[in-house]
Amino acid sequence: MHKSRDTHNTTTLTIRRIEPRLKASLRRRADRHGRSMEAELRAILQEALASEDEEVGLATAIRRRMAEIGGGVDLPEPEPLPQRDPPDFSEW
Repeated sequence: MHKSRDTHNTTTLTIRRIEPRLKASLRRRADRHGRSMEAELRAILQEALASEDEEVGLATAIRRRMAEIGGGVDLPEPEPLPQRDPPDFSEW
C-alpha cells in the first residue's frame, strides 16, 4: 500500500486574462521576497484571507503594516528625569 507523504489536500487554480502590468508587478514583488510568482500568489491569498477572518487591534495592525515596509524607526531611549524629593507630610 502506498502512503502519500503530502497530507494536505491542494487545489490548482487558473487565473486568465491577467494584465501584463499586473503580472510584472507580481514578478517584482516575488523577486523582492525571494519567491516564485506561484509562491507569492499563495502568500498574498493567505494574508488577504487570514486578515478577513481575524480581528486585530490598532497596534497590531500598525506593527504588521510597518513590518511590510521594513520596520520602523529606532528612537533613542529618553534620559531619565531627576528624582524629586518625596513630599513632606509631617506638618499635616
